[in-house]
Amino acid sequence: MAFIEVVGGRHLSGELTIQGSKNAVLPILAASILHKGITRIKNCPKIIDVYHMIKLLESIGCIVTWEQEGLTIDATDVNYNSVDKKYVSSMRSSIILLGALIGRNKCVTISYPGGCAIGERPIDLHLKAIKELNVEVIRNEDLIFCSTVHLIGGNIEFAKQSVGATENIILAAVKAEGVTIVNNAACEPEITELCSFLNQMGARITGAGSKTIKIEGVKELKDVDYTLVSDRIVMGTYLAAVAGTGGSVTLRGNCCEENASVIEVLRKLGCRVGVGNDYINICSNGKLQASSIIETESYPGFPTDMQSQIMSVLSIANGSSLVVENIFESRFKTVSELVKMGAEIYVNGKVAQIHGVNALYGTDVKALDLRGGAGLVIAGLMANGTSRVSGIEYIERGYQDICLDLRTLGADIRKVEE
Repeated sequence: MAFIEVVGGRHLSGELTIQGSKNAVLPILAASILHKGITRIKNCPKIIDVYHMIKLLESIGCIVTWEQEGLTIDATDVNYNSVDKKYVSSMRSSIILLGALIGRNKCVTISYPGGCAIGERPIDLHLKAIKELNVEVIRNEDLIFCSTVHLIGGNIEFAKQSVGATENIILAAVKAEGVTIVNNAACEPEITELCSFLNQMGARITGAGSKTIKIEGVKELKDVDYTLVSDRIVMGTYLAAVAGTGGSVTLRGNCCEENASVIEVLRKLGCRVGVGNDYINICSNGKLQASSIIETESYPGFPTDMQSQIMSVLSIANGSSLVVENIFESRFKTVSELVKMGAEIYVNGKVAQIHGVNALYGTDVKALDLRGGAGLVIAGLMANGTSRVSGIEYIERGYQDICLDLRTLGADIRKVEE
């Protein structure tokens, strides 16, 4: 069994370059199969979810290789329409292969996706939208079957915003006949990144980043070299770590503007944050003031993927805070682990009430999901004594090397294999 060992009590300082974006690269990898040719992705993070997606691409006929500057996908021969269940069940984002394979081969058989247990996240929105493009959808207990003779553009009206469903319909519509209009589309930066990638490949997409996206179908796409944006959640995680431990750190990446809501919260807690075009500098004395209320929202609101990390920081802030989780109903699983470390947190439905304590104390805790695991690492950095965080396979789904990154900033942290 592997775990992360953290000795708390050190201030963080220095400079760090942020890895490529997990949430952006997965739909881009899926999108690569729309073109019968070569895609090169620079700044691709070497994380578990990327390796899972590579296995999925290889299982349907792609040739995928790591090169010095990134990842190369040869999708000339995509020979299979059925996606291997063992990989789909391990990662929620695998569902975006549904839209990509419909766009490439006009048919797909795929099982229901897995991933972190942070909520139900039903895929009804995905399937209802796909049907609007002249696709027949058949479901049973284990599998989803989708097929069409001709993909035809349509008008999609999402009942609620969904990042995954927006990505799926974009992927399916890129090579459909005619025009597809997506209303109430998700506005997250990862949607903009996907559309930017597809447009460089030859797609015709406008409106990305707004609630209305227009996709004009094209017949062919082309080879592309694409440099991936930095990971805004990884950057936000390390900003939160500095806020809680104290110190002065400069983080470099091209996702600074996308972290505006996180920066606003950190400033309210008492941190000094300076923002440039490609860097964020944060200074904290480690003595934070509680926030009255933080609510997770769709972009540009405060991201649900930063809720656990901020909750860890609030657990030692002076005063009481409320965190309202509006996106995923099971995102408070990390609370029980923080309580083991001395945190005083009470959950009632989608609201967590946090009373700041004088100190957290190192102990053995377990990551139960990706971002919760990152939150526990932050708690370990702030705690008195030594913490051991198990369940690190969750953390490695999104962080290329969280121990190396934090050691670069002066933390006493290491991965231990037993």
